[in-house]
Amino acid sequence: LLLCYASHRRFSCIGYFPASITMKISAVTLCLLPALASAFAPAGIQTPLRVAPGLSTVSQFSSPVNAPATKSASALQLSAAAPAEEGLGAKAFKAYVKTASIATTLFPLWTVLFTAWALKSPSSFDWFTTDYFTGALAALMLSMGITLKPADFVRVGARPNAVFMQFTLCYAMMPVLALALGKMFSLDPALTAGMVLVGSINGGQASNLCTYIARGNVALSVLMTTATTLGAIFMTPLLCKGLLGAVVPVDAAGIAMSTIQVVLAPIALGMTLNQYAPKFVKAILPFAPVVGVASTCLLVASAVAQVVDPILNAGLSLQLPVLLLHLVGGLIGYFLPKLNGFGEVACRTMAIETSMKSSAFGFLLAKLHFGDAAARVPSAVSVVWMALTGSILAVIWRNIPVKAPEKFDRSLLEKYPPFSFSRLMGKLSGKKAE
Repeated sequence: LLLCYASHRRFSCIGYFPASITMKISAVTLCLLPALASAFAPAGIQTPLRVAPGLSTVSQFSSPVNAPATKSASALQLSAAAPAEEGLGAKAFKAYVKTASIATTLFPLWTVLFTAWALKSPSSFDWFTTDYFTGALAALMLSMGITLKPADFVRVGARPNAVFMQFTLCYAMMPVLALALGKMFSLDPALTAGMVLVGSINGGQASNLCTYIARGNVALSVLMTTATTLGAIFMTPLLCKGLLGAVVPVDAAGIAMSTIQVVLAPIALGMTLNQYAPKFVKAILPFAPVVGVASTCLLVASAVAQVVDPILNAGLSLQLPVLLLHLVGGLIGYFLPKLNGFGEVACRTMAIETSMKSSAFGFLLAKLHFGDAAARVPSAVSVVWMALTGSILAVIWRNIPVKAPEKFDRSLLEKYPPFSFSRLMGKLSGKKAE
């Protein structure tokens, strides 16, 4: 506009052209400015010429001779607008993503190395106090939360059959399996009691990370962990009383508050960021698996460092049944849902949730409420085998892609229909819901 005004003033003042002519020159200049700007702009920011509605960029009165020239000009513009070579920052980020993927795949190796470090030098983790332990657990949950959206929980909540199935596996199959293994290996009563306690506690929070690595359903994993953690308030004392005859008092209010602070609050924060700050989440998402793996390794090492002597003193007669508890439990947690028609992703999620118990919580309960100190040893040994079993299953499944079903199995809708409160009440009362 300034250029048009200056040209109009210059030509009018020096008397070269009449005012009417200079006005026309200014108008033509104004029309040509966008084309001139586009022509001389750098290739990366060139924009197409705006055209009035109903008109094409090539005049309908143009001769066919002009078409090749127009085509070649477009080709030149496309070649000029081609992206430039990647800069140093982009190359460095690609290298980081590749390295992080390899490091995540080697999760079992890091677990073994940190466990060996803790066994060799327990004092190296004295700095990792309860506050740091809680913070690392919250960081682990936050790194999972940013991968989720509220719609994920709504979709899972509409069909809670998988949650009910895993709850049954956690509090019915695992305690019975633990008792059977204790009897099979002729363990002392105190060690058998410790085995049953491990089988009767809730799922561990590290299962959410392993589910993420195994390409499972993280939202479903979080719901299962929350359900079994809250269920531990009444299920763990009930099972210990029924299977062992021992009364295990559990701080119900403390468990509920810890679940809210360490599990639900970080997950909710991560989902909120994913919902309202997607660009920020997209920028930090590549770092989430690394944060999760680092947090889990520190959590395992810290728990092991506190119970070095019981782990080292436990012989093969205890190591083997504890390993089988987590391994066989995970396999049953995979194949039993598979036989009941659940999909591959849900089966992987349930297997990891069933295999990975909150062994540190079991150790605390045994320390507080079991008179014989030997009852703590299975929980201490379980800390190591739980992490190894879950991480190995996760890495194996990470490298086995999930095949999409060729067609939807309609029979699943009849077997596992969407949850309906009226249908549930009808079943309880013996009436058929409409």
